[in-house]
Amino acid sequence: MQEASFTGFVRTILIITLVYYGLKLIGRYVFPIFFKKMVKNFEKKVREQQGFQEPVDKPTEGETTIERKPRQTKESNKSVGEYVDYEDVDE
Repeated sequence: MQEASFTGFVRTILIITLVYYGLKLIGRYVFPIFFKKMVKNFEKKVREQQGFQEPVDKPTEGETTIERKPRQTKESNKSVGEYVDYEDVDE
């Protein structure tokens, strides 16, 4: 049976520490870049599937455009019945 040496133990702890901080560094800087690229590709595929096209006339910066639906006149239905006011009765 072999005995663990002190240098081997320190070397193992050092390797575990370096791997931990290496993965932490990759997770902090590399993963977000990879994730943004993946989301952008997914968005592009969804837009292609739905047939969405970018608008041709993009408004310039600072320009305000207001697009409204035409007003529809609301006509009340007179044949519904008579409107009756009511009062709360205190008991």
